[in-house]
Amino acid sequence: MTVHVLILCTHNSARSVLAEGMLNHWAQRLGLEVQAHSAGSAPSGRVNPFALAALAAAGVDTAGFHSKSWDAFSGPDAPPLSLAITVCDSAAGEACPVFHGAPAKVHWGYPDPSNAEGDDAKRQAFELTRQAIGYRMLQLLALPLATMDRVALQAAATEIGAR
Repeated sequence: MTVHVLILCTHNSARSVLAEGMLNHWAQRLGLEVQAHSAGSAPSGRVNPFALAALAAAGVDTAGFHSKSWDAFSGPDAPPLSLAITVCDSAAGEACPVFHGAPAKVHWGYPDPSNAEGDDAKRQAFELTRQAIGYRMLQLLALPLATMDRVALQAAATEIGAR
């Protein structure tokens, strides 16, 4: 049975997209039945090109990435979520809708790489953010996700975020 993880950021254009890409990339490479999704409370309607470039440079397939609302994960047709991770402080402070599956919820904050000044600095900021997120996603995938209950998953994911 596939474990579904939702990564949230306000605009769903940078950090949440990096996290979705890295989690899916590592899960596929490791042969794990884990599927990442990303969404935002106020989606921008576009994915930041620096995010796509950082993912592509790391060998991640970026086809089909798009900015979408978190409302898509609260309806009856939504996948049952095991975990919801906020990756920006503003999304962490917002009241989330009720997601299908009643997932465990944790916050792993990252500075917004979009705030870097100049193209070279932005490229570096996005790459460093991608690496940091990728490292945490590997730690998450080392857990026995398919057999963990909500309380254990929340505790383990919270610990990963504190490292």
